[in-house]
Amino acid sequence: MTTTITSNDGTTLAVDITGSGPALVIVAGAFCDRHSKKGLSALLTGLFTVHEYDRRGRGNSGPLGENDPRLEIEDLAAVAALTGEEPFVFGDSSGGALALAAAAAGVHFRKIAVYEPPFTSGPSSIFADELSALVASGDRTGAVERFLGLMGTPAPAIQGMKQGPHWGHLEAFAHTLPADVRLCNEGRIPADELARIQAPILAMAGSHSPWALDVIHAIAAASPTAEALTLAGQGHAVPDEVLSQALVTYFQ
Repeated sequence: MTTTITSNDGTTLAVDITGSGPALVIVAGAFCDRHSKKGLSALLTGLFTVHEYDRRGRGNSGPLGENDPRLEIEDLAAVAALTGEEPFVFGDSSGGALALAAAAAGVHFRKIAVYEPPFTSGPSSIFADELSALVASGDRTGAVERFLGLMGTPAPAIQGMKQGPHWGHLEAFAHTLPADVRLCNEGRIPADELARIQAPILAMAGSHSPWALDVIHAIAAASPTAEALTLAGQGHAVPDEVLSQALVTYFQ
């Protein structure tokens, strides 16, 4: 079922609801919308009522509006309220940063799981402003290239991606990339926010992501409710089967 809800500032959000059982909200990261995690959600719908939504500026949801992460926190609060209960929440990459920020702001979740939230060197408000300027000038290609470079994608790989079938999809999300960057707390672990979160937190990273291993252990150290889990042999793009098993184990 697809429905729409209205966030606090009047922005419309599109939400897909599938499955049965306790509510689970999936918060997607960069270059993603509510369709991007369908492989994962298909593995979870036998146990959970999965809620996937288009973050503002994406898919069938309303425009980004101001460059203020608090608006996306209000959006996630609205999706959580739609479930009618304290839902589980899973946030992928910058979606994980958003889930943690929402919990710190008072949005109630039953349990929180995040995968490789990018609290690491590079994401800054200055960089976000640079991406915004590129998009405003019409240079979506440049914005995507700069963002992928920040993620550590080698220049030859980026050039190869530009020749592939999915580059147009990446450019379609270029205007949302500054919002992802602004969620990253200037690349620092949000220790004060983490200390306010009362819900249990599972911070996950792949063993092939050294930077993310540092992040999840820092999260576990900063929050009395958090634990770190390393997924052996995985990188930033973890297979749905592996991720779903970790989520089911934790949430159940």
